[in-house]
Amino acid sequence: MAEQIVEPGRNTPVFGHYEVVVLGGGPAGIAAALAAGRRGRSTLLIERYGFCGGAGTAAGLSTFCGLHAVVHGRHEQVVHGIADDILDRLRVMDGLNTPHLTIRDQITALSYDISAFKIAIDELLAEAHVEMLYHAFGVGHVMRADARDNLIEAVIVETKSGRVAVRGDLFVDASGDGDLAAWAGVPYEVGDGAGNMLYPSTMFRINGVDPGKAGRAWELIPALMDEAEAAGRRFPRKKPVVRPQRNPIEWRANVTQIKNPDGTPVNGIDARQLSYGEIEGRRQCWDVFQFIKSVTPGFDNAYIVEIAPQLGIRETRRILGEYVLTDADVLGCRDFDDAIGVNGWPVEAHIKGDVKFVFTPPDSRGFNQIPYRIIVPQRIENLFVAGRCASMSHEGQSSARVSGACFVMGQAAGTAADLALANRLKPREVDVRALQQQLQRDGAFLGPVAKETARAAQTSQ
Repeated sequence: MAEQIVEPGRNTPVFGHYEVVVLGGGPAGIAAALAAGRRGRSTLLIERYGFCGGAGTAAGLSTFCGLHAVVHGRHEQVVHGIADDILDRLRVMDGLNTPHLTIRDQITALSYDISAFKIAIDELLAEAHVEMLYHAFGVGHVMRADARDNLIEAVIVETKSGRVAVRGDLFVDASGDGDLAAWAGVPYEVGDGAGNMLYPSTMFRINGVDPGKAGRAWELIPALMDEAEAAGRRFPRKKPVVRPQRNPIEWRANVTQIKNPDGTPVNGIDARQLSYGEIEGRRQCWDVFQFIKSVTPGFDNAYIVEIAPQLGIRETRRILGEYVLTDADVLGCRDFDDAIGVNGWPVEAHIKGDVKFVFTPPDSRGFNQIPYRIIVPQRIENLFVAGRCASMSHEGQSSARVSGACFVMGQAAGTAADLALANRLKPREVDVRALQQQLQRDGAFLGPVAKETARAAQTSQ
């Protein structure tokens, strides 16, 4: 047993009481808070950094994946609703690129300016009257006095003002790691059951590129790396992604794979491994950048303008909910009666030394529906779990962890929270037809749903 210190008891001041409390300001948390706030619910969004965006800002991703699908051979945007509002705001700010093909031109992604994204989210949340608590790190929870109720009373957070408790009627765990759900006793899985998780990456941005000389260097760089490997050089992984950003003098590099000395993935919920991983990630960034600069036309005067503030974690805990989304659901373009939106991203498995992509069959519909049940956890009766920590298998999460699916899950969680509060229901008791109708009224695309549901949504608009 590890050495322990007994802390003295304490009385924790209550920061406030809200109808909806969202832990985590990534795409799922943003959408959940916006949906709840727009429905008039008193909503607090708790975020560990001084800005929102999750991996899209703190981990330097700067690209929306999963907003599009290949529908019967055509590239189409399939995630709408709150995602559209964010894209519209970014366009107004001139912070959004046109969609580009990625993964060897097999699917569409959409890059954006990180600073514009941060500001756009601040503005949208303020307009929805969502209260923000930045620089607040969730560290624990309190259950309501009657344990039989299985209800969370408060989430405990550490702030620069000290330790505080936030009371809520309903909670949304959008922490990415399922922190609140795990503390409250929701069963969960980590990895594939054999100790394997998706490998994390450290992103970095390159500035000072000559666009005219660089041309389509995103196609050249992987080939140059393959040639160097054949000659004996070693890189962290295959299938690097190096793409120009809003201003083509700046490029984003996703080329690293962060592993422990024994070759296993760095664990994003292990403090020692996280610390090691941040150092190793920066080392890899510098090493790969030196190679890119030395061999790529147009990169002669390039430099690293930023290494992301945080390691890009792809997978840690995945809670167990009313249903577990699998890779068979994803690749089979499965429909669900309780659909809350769709996901068209391929299975993207970051395995040792490589990235394995598996797409839906050619000329298929290209997307699966996302069921409401994956954001409704077992055991706890006033909690939603949205984002990469929702109820998915290891392989299913390899697809539906991206920003498009996270926007879908978050918007559904915030909307369902409003319905649950209005009707004094538990999340699992929410009328799914009413939820679907409200999501459609708010612009979400659910894929094929019951005709009467679609008609009812249109009639009430």
